[in-house]
Amino acid sequence: MQEHVISQILAMDPSVNPVTVSGWVRAFRSNRFIQMNDGSTLHNLQCVVNFESFDAELLKSITVGAAIKVSGPLVASQGQGQAVEIQVQTIDVLGIADPEEVKLTILSPKRHSLETLREQAHLRVRTNTFGAVMRLRSKLAFAVHQYFQNNGFNYMHTPIITASDAEGAGEMFRVSNLSAEKAPKTEQGRVDFSQDFFGKETHLTVSGQLEAETYAMGLGKVYTFGPTFRAENSNTSRHLAEFWMIEPEVAFNDLHDNMDLAEDFIKFVVRYALEHCSDDLDFLEKRLLEEDKAKPQDQRSPMPLKEKLSFVLEHNFMRVSYTEAIDILKNSKPNKKKKFKYPIEEWGADLQSEHERYLVEKHFECPVILYDYPAKIKAFYMRLNDDGKTVRAMDVLFPGIGEIVGGSQREERYDVLKDKMLAMDIDPEELYWYLDLRKFGSCVHSGFGLGFERLVQFVTGMGNIRDVIPYPRTPGNAHF
Repeated sequence: MQEHVISQILAMDPSVNPVTVSGWVRAFRSNRFIQMNDGSTLHNLQCVVNFESFDAELLKSITVGAAIKVSGPLVASQGQGQAVEIQVQTIDVLGIADPEEVKLTILSPKRHSLETLREQAHLRVRTNTFGAVMRLRSKLAFAVHQYFQNNGFNYMHTPIITASDAEGAGEMFRVSNLSAEKAPKTEQGRVDFSQDFFGKETHLTVSGQLEAETYAMGLGKVYTFGPTFRAENSNTSRHLAEFWMIEPEVAFNDLHDNMDLAEDFIKFVVRYALEHCSDDLDFLEKRLLEEDKAKPQDQRSPMPLKEKLSFVLEHNFMRVSYTEAIDILKNSKPNKKKKFKYPIEEWGADLQSEHERYLVEKHFECPVILYDYPAKIKAFYMRLNDDGKTVRAMDVLFPGIGEIVGGSQREERYDVLKDKMLAMDIDPEELYWYLDLRKFGSCVHSGFGLGFERLVQFVTGMGNIRDVIPYPRTPGNAHF
């Protein structure tokens, strides 16, 4: 007999033909009503048992957390909360769950904090909250690929092990198979990486951008979507040491084309979530409303979750130069009353999350794209403007999280790029291949990076980035 998943069964009409489904027990009441879920939907399937027809020992083994398989006709439900239910004819217990052990886990039917759920990350996807978040994450990942494939982009797999530091940040995880205790040394007493596996010092990538640029110069439009790593000792609700990055690179696109692409892309994936994940978004919206009740008024969400997502779709992103933004921030009430943790005193300041959120949530009240940043606070590969002090950089700022996208028009001029690398102590010999692009048919080109987890965080409304990735990697934490 063909098995169905619960999301399919709940959409069916009643039928005398038996249906078969496997899943996990969420509740078993009165030795009669089994609430069952298989992860395909937020909603449970009710399975009604005539306990007189089944062995008492079998019924005793149907406990919360157990895996079972049931068959029977699908009938109109007599109770509230569901349209159909299964009248159970056969039950198989596929995997038992000891009730005493279940009591000690997050599978027990009581409310658990998000911190507790993180401590049992191998089980948390069985809760309603994390089932909803992870289904949304999956749908958003599909939407990412669909957008780029629909728009003529080629998907590129960039290396995870690299000898280059795309950001020039130096916060990278080293990759080595040398012995930690007996690593070979040079005459100067440093580790001799020439004897390492790759013959030089290598790291986990912080970005696939530089490699993606090389492919954009041959394929025109490419994108990467893969894991990236930052050895940044930052224990905040916005940072992870391992996360997924979406990075398109497009030949012949200037900064304004890049802004258009970022806005169109974000709106596509948000629209996709609204159209395909309504039940999960409804659940997460109710959860957020309940959470907000316990918060002071000024910390509550300004609008419900689905309304916030629709707001993004209905409004053009405000485009504001860095210089304009600094003027706004300098003259803002929080700055004048010294309420910013990092006061804005002069042009050239590196904007912090509190500044980005002020611009988005208080001043403009819509998503904002900031552009033309000071060259001194941005990476070497960004195109220098004619003023000699700003670069063609852009950041997309969103309510609740601040920066969600960082990008730029790339520097296509060989001499300018080489001079910038030398000024920032980046060895041109190490990136000879990147400089080479400027010798053979160089052209205007642009791209951006979007941290996938921040996108998932925005769409789900989750307050901590550790709750939108299956197994978060953070300072001091590589569990599971």
